[in-house]
Amino acid sequence: MHLLSIEHLTKTYGEKKLFEDVSFGISDGDKIGIIGVNGTGKSTFLKAIAGIEPADSGKVVIPPRVSVRMLLQNPEFDPEETVLEHVLGGDTPQLRAVREHAAALEALERSSSDASLQERLLRAGAAMDELDAWQLESDARTALSKLGLRDPEARLGTLSGGQRKRAAMAAALLSPSDVLILDEPTNHIDNESVAWLEGMLQKRRGALLMVTHDRYFLDRVSNRVVELDRGRAYFYTANYSRFLELKLEREEREASSEAKRQNLLRNELAWIRRGAKARSTKQKARIERFEALKASGPDKASGKLDLSVASSRLGRKIVELDGVAKRYGDRTLIEDFSYIAVPEDRVGIIGRNGSGKSTLLKLIGGRLQPDAGEVSLGPTVRIGYFSQEHEEMDESMRVIEYIREQAEQVRTADGTTISAGQLLERFLFPPAMQWSPIAKLSGGEKRRLQLLRILSGAPNVLLLDEPTNDLDIATLGVLEDYLEDFPGVVLVVSHDRYFLDRTVERIFAFEGGGTIVEHTGNYSEYEESRGKRSPAEPEQAGAGGRSGSGAAAGRNGAPAAAGGDRPSGGSAQPSGEAADAAAGASRREPKLRMSYQEQKDFEAIDGWIEEAEAKLARVHEGMGESGSDSVRLQRLMAEQAELEARLEELMERWTYLNELSEQIEAQKTKPRS
Repeated sequence: MHLLSIEHLTKTYGEKKLFEDVSFGISDGDKIGIIGVNGTGKSTFLKAIAGIEPADSGKVVIPPRVSVRMLLQNPEFDPEETVLEHVLGGDTPQLRAVREHAAALEALERSSSDASLQERLLRAGAAMDELDAWQLESDARTALSKLGLRDPEARLGTLSGGQRKRAAMAAALLSPSDVLILDEPTNHIDNESVAWLEGMLQKRRGALLMVTHDRYFLDRVSNRVVELDRGRAYFYTANYSRFLELKLEREEREASSEAKRQNLLRNELAWIRRGAKARSTKQKARIERFEALKASGPDKASGKLDLSVASSRLGRKIVELDGVAKRYGDRTLIEDFSYIAVPEDRVGIIGRNGSGKSTLLKLIGGRLQPDAGEVSLGPTVRIGYFSQEHEEMDESMRVIEYIREQAEQVRTADGTTISAGQLLERFLFPPAMQWSPIAKLSGGEKRRLQLLRILSGAPNVLLLDEPTNDLDIATLGVLEDYLEDFPGVVLVVSHDRYFLDRTVERIFAFEGGGTIVEHTGNYSEYEESRGKRSPAEPEQAGAGGRSGSGAAAGRNGAPAAAGGDRPSGGSAQPSGEAADAAAGASRREPKLRMSYQEQKDFEAIDGWIEEAEAKLARVHEGMGESGSDSVRLQRLMAEQAELEARLEELMERWTYLNELSEQIEAQKTKPRS
């Protein structure tokens, strides 16, 4: 069912054209992701569709029966309103019925003998029955819990900006609407909340329009992509993975067309230079053709972000934490945590909101002092701290002044020196923008500028607190490549699973009660190991040993432990008796063998994997041929998800069986003691 139409929408900001002559329709079941580099007008585009900000020209046609709701990046709040009141504060009949029932019940509790109040409560209950609204308050409390808001009676004025954003998200999700518009919905929520939100939006009826940088989220939720690029809009009936393939094909076609145009230009230019006498009709036509070819060139490229900034030399001692503890009131955030960084360490720090992730970074960066234990840094350490907010930015400063305050001249990775203005151009801040006040930049442009200032100081230890918030996908890709080659140490707090998978090789997971569990591997590997681990296992592994120079895992260090997860803290090495006992247990280990079912699976699993891969390839081929057939694409996407899950299960089984086979073979060849 068609819900709304966008017709010839155009918007400029000063001399900058954000988008021009954009037209498309939104139907029931569409889940559309809007992508583009920072400053292309993605948020403005959403606001224009929602009617919050007027466009320069064009219109959005919304039938009277269609309701549209938008979650802004920075929603406005009544500070005296409670979280639950805000979530239930929409103007739908169901929400009005819930509020009226709550008010009638509260009034009757104050005056139980008033017959009119009893009658009011009966009417409110009947309205709740008629609208099937009894489940709504329960759903609201569940949504708040899943989004990390444990106290529904808390006043909004007492919450952080991130908590208020989550309250607004719960309100947007629970308020019925035909078209839901979300601007960066995954900012300020933890990994578990992102996974829950994914599930909610996948099941949600109606249409969804969203701007997000979370590539896993975009891939799993969206079935259409709109790319804003240099004022133009490009449309793809695909999720994010398929969009990347289609975009590459489009750019290859454009490159081929441009090569042909350049060849024609060269031929026409040669004719012009031979001395065309612009008299005859034929000669005039050729000159006009030449001018038309010149004018038909592609739009000027938006440029490519360049992160080739040098870092400082790093000595042998880097970062050492010994028995560190930190508490707030009666809450223990960190308990007896030890860590020794090794060169090129890449550590991802994860956990629920409020568990202490940012606190750990602040302890390492010297912004907080531990309640117990010690944090020490090597003499050559230069820390670059990329915080969540813009609190360190004086937004009245001009862009170039903000960078010059850090460095007038900057050394690049190839050893050359460039000016602050040249560096800004490499970070996609053209000369005209460099003299603008910071306050005029978009949220993403401010984050990019903040990152530039930090890197221009040539740090060798990077502490990144939610670096993916507000940065566009293109910038994130460049940052990921930069971190891959960065010769120093990186510790990053992030809820972006794709970013963690690409950049880190160890995980510090806050799992409650001040316990930080260490895992060797990226985020997906940690999640896989957590799914296999029993709930009691972290507590049982409490004597696993501290992180240290000998145990630390990095590109130049040995793995922390063969098994992956272990809590930090406790004794550094097992005692001699424990080592002897472990050796004895090894000598007495039972003989390994495959069960009958395992042997059958081991013989057949390669064929099963090939069959699943072949089916998946056929589905991908079908998706490429679907074009604008959204019904077929939806069916193929569901089939793709099932096949990918099946293939993942088979690969896990294949890994287990092959490891078991190798252990059996090794046991056969092991000499008897």
